[in-house]
Amino acid sequence: MVEAINATLHAEMTRDERVIVFGEDVGHNGGVFRATDGLQSSFGDRRVVDTPLAEAGIIGTAVGLAAAGLVPVPEIQFLGFLYQAMHQLAGQVTRLRYRSNGRFEAPITIRSPFGGGVRTPELHSDDLAAQFANVPGLKVVLPSSAADAKGLLATAIRDPDPVLFLEPLRGYRAVRGEVPDGEHLVPFGQLRRVREGDDLVIVTWSYMVEVSRRAADALAEDGYSVGVVDLRTLVPLDVAGLAAAVGATGRVVVVEEAPLTSGFAGEVIATVIEECFYDLEAPPQRVCGYDVPYPVGMLEDRYIPTVERIAATCRRTLEARP
Repeated sequence: MVEAINATLHAEMTRDERVIVFGEDVGHNGGVFRATDGLQSSFGDRRVVDTPLAEAGIIGTAVGLAAAGLVPVPEIQFLGFLYQAMHQLAGQVTRLRYRSNGRFEAPITIRSPFGGGVRTPELHSDDLAAQFANVPGLKVVLPSSAADAKGLLATAIRDPDPVLFLEPLRGYRAVRGEVPDGEHLVPFGQLRRVREGDDLVIVTWSYMVEVSRRAADALAEDGYSVGVVDLRTLVPLDVAGLAAAVGATGRVVVVEEAPLTSGFAGEVIATVIEECFYDLEAPPQRVCGYDVPYPVGMLEDRYIPTVERIAATCRRTLEARP
């Protein structure tokens, strides 16, 4: 996945000289995960800029660059650090078009990694996607495959409105797959069917797609046919695709790495109830993190959803009678 992201950044900067990449360690070091490796040598230090450790400054700079007609692609080194720039993101980035009555666009793509399973320090693994999905005017995009990382990132950079592009830490090198050659664009708001199934569908996104697929494989050994769908984008949400996937099985489990309370899994379930209530054969269920601060590395395996937790919840849902 990290190679797909790097190649896409190279391609988009070659395609459009207005694209500017900046953030902490993105230039000389090529990023802490090497997602921006080689960009500065290819495009120079005026288009690939190392910034101070100042998230508010990074996002605030993006607003000015966008208003001046450029296409900023700032990197926030870890998603938890974006708290430091919330006033710029929610108060400036997402309001630029509305506040200027359409005079200015905000073609800003904020890249940031997140997610557990890699034993990071505090504020490095936190899944804040649901919090940012609640910010009007911001698109929230989460690839789970190398091909989607390329296609969704290219679409994000070309979008005239702000996009939060979230990359799974575990997926950078653990997720491998074929990536289309040449131009590849994946439209927002179209979920991906990862695995077909007739008895139940798991709805999820980002690295939880891989964990859910493994859970579905384990359930298949017990004779259950469990599908997996990847939302790809939380905003915009593919409501029609979600309703079709759930309606076809009548049973759904939503998997999210973030804490349970007010998570996006609850939004998915609310949408399912609104759109296909009479198709349901059992109450929708969630498998999430817990309502505690993200734990230290030695405890995170007890916090994030696992194959076992997902499979157990699916079994309960499959065994429930209408």
